[in-house]
Amino acid sequence: MEQIILAPVIIFMIIVAPIWLVLHYRSKRQISQGLTEEEYHQLSELSELADKMADRIKTLEAILDAETPDWRNKV
Repeated sequence: MEQIILAPVIIFMIIVAPIWLVLHYRSKRQISQGLTEEEYHQLSELSELADKMADRIKTLEAILDAETPDWRNKV
């Protein structure tokens, strides 16, 4: 009975555990390195697009406020 339990434990310790540890510490290292240059560039572009979109929304709301003052209450 002990041999039935011992075989999977040995296989786990020889094959699965080392792979698990390598992958775990590789992901920890990637997290600690921070953003890559490409990711930083993408983040900057998305930030600029969000700022432009916010400006457009403010402009559209100003136009709607001028043309239809109670448009916010209709929703």
